[in-house]
Amino acid sequence: LLLEGAGEATVATLADVYPNLLPAGQERRQALRTLGVQRLPLAEAIESLAGTERPTHWWHRLYDSLTGTDPEALGGLPVPLADGLTVTGPRQVLLPLPDSDPARIARLGLRVAHPEAAHPLLEKLGATPATPRAVLTTPQVRAAVAASLDDDEAWHEDEEAALTPDELAATVLALVRDAHLAPGDEPWLAALALSDEDGELAPAGELVYPGSPFEQVIREGELAACDAGLAERWGEQPLTAVGVQANFALVRAADVVLDPDELEPRDSDYPEPDDPGLLDAVDVWCEDVLDRLDEEPPVPPVVTELIGVRDLDLVADDAWPQALAMLAQPPLRDALTQPARILLPDGGTQQVRPYTAWWLRGNPVLDGRRPAGLRAAGGDPLLAGLYEPADTASVTDDQVLRALGVRTSAAALLDEPGGAAELLTRLADPDLPVTAPQLHALYGLLSALDPEQVTLPDDLRAVVDGEVAVVDAADALVADAPDLIPLAAGRPLLPVRPSAAADLAELLQVPRLSEAYEAPVTAPGEPREVPQPVRTLLGPATPATYEEHDELVLNGVELDWRRTPDGVLHAATLEGVAAGLAWAAGQWSRRFEAAALLEDPTRTEELAQDRWFD
Repeated sequence: LLLEGAGEATVATLADVYPNLLPAGQERRQALRTLGVQRLPLAEAIESLAGTERPTHWWHRLYDSLTGTDPEALGGLPVPLADGLTVTGPRQVLLPLPDSDPARIARLGLRVAHPEAAHPLLEKLGATPATPRAVLTTPQVRAAVAASLDDDEAWHEDEEAALTPDELAATVLALVRDAHLAPGDEPWLAALALSDEDGELAPAGELVYPGSPFEQVIREGELAACDAGLAERWGEQPLTAVGVQANFALVRAADVVLDPDELEPRDSDYPEPDDPGLLDAVDVWCEDVLDRLDEEPPVPPVVTELIGVRDLDLVADDAWPQALAMLAQPPLRDALTQPARILLPDGGTQQVRPYTAWWLRGNPVLDGRRPAGLRAAGGDPLLAGLYEPADTASVTDDQVLRALGVRTSAAALLDEPGGAAELLTRLADPDLPVTAPQLHALYGLLSALDPEQVTLPDDLRAVVDGEVAVVDAADALVADAPDLIPLAAGRPLLPVRPSAAADLAELLQVPRLSEAYEAPVTAPGEPREVPQPVRTLLGPATPATYEEHDELVLNGVELDWRRTPDGVLHAATLEGVAAGLAWAAGQWSRRFEAAALLEDPTRTEELAQDRWFD
């Protein structure tokens, strides 16, 4: 018998099976053809080995002799298994690693090559090294995990050889540990049956890790803890990798259609990490998003990526400080702070509040109150009185607080969509106390906004004769000229820094004080030169002269000074001269220094030295 395509070592090994084999390398000898010597292709010889019983080391020697042979000829190569059986073909066979337990792996219903027969050739022909991850992801292990709670469902061909639930759990946990899996790497593992604190079997995904932060923040009795012995034996890494919760879990789903009727939890043996139906009240969030879109779309829009935190509804009322601190840490933080991107049917996009922030804003999670509309205690004093303070010591991240709707600063409020309208609405609430300095600063911030983005209010907060009050917006004036203040007795004034007066008037469509009162000076005064020390103090924009009046009465009101539109300064008192010069020079804050110099020019050097520390 002539074995075609076989090398010398292969012929020598197969001589045990085919005793009358001729030596290798004689396929081309014409004499053998003339004699009619039977020929056997190597591929057929390999296939005919099925059912052949030989020691495992013999098979290893055969594999060694076949190294370098065309793989097409070796598809039917038998492989002895660790359980004593032999299979045809290396595909779907696992090659045991030096430190693995082939017998334990075989009890999972897997085909594991006998360690003495394992050879690199088998891997080239389709066998897989039995790494922990490779073993875990086999269909047999997935089936075993899925059926681990079903007493009447056999996942192993040999029921007597199948592992008990505890043995299966131990085997899977060991593989998970050795594979260094993290939570969510293989989400189907959450169906693995584990013993809970009462000794009952439950899916891993419905258990919490004993003593974990997550167990400490959820209501008692909501979820059972896994068996303490399991936790002590295996530790947190393998147990959380199979779905036992030690922290809040994320749902990440791509291209979610915003149809509330379709956002139901899937019928699955385990909580799938891309199932938006697992999020509490996600259908209500969906309806809220649809209501807030600029236009009602003809077909439901799509969230390009929905990221949400599960199980927020399980948190105990008194545990929210700890829960919020957990949510403020990555990777949960992104679910709270990153807006959701909506793809509209016309191809446009719009950003909306993410699910997690929406849920937290609508529930009493901060001091027993809903966080939206509260102010971080000890935060920006400009918001004092406008928002109730709340203890936010558990969350120090301003971005997280803003996502919750907690107001941290007036500037951050105005950066948000709708922030200006919210601030103006609160300023128009007479029950919310506001001081004049506070109002001055707030109007300064508002003046920097784009008028196109602000809805004009009906009422405004203003200062009327020194008192802060809510007034009709049509009656208000922007205070842009200090010399005209006495003329505006009884008129509502909006305080703001001079450089922002025009912008605030444009924003709120309110006239300026200087537009409402022309107040011309008809009687001439006595021209006076401004002393040089005062001009040095106030700078080059200081007028060189002013007109002095014994009395300055305009519209029946006595004034200290008046700077007319032509730039001429009229003054009736020393304080009026100082104020008018400082205003004209753009140095309003130095009016009292100017008054001191006008009263006593000898103080020039003293005041100049004081300005070292400006």
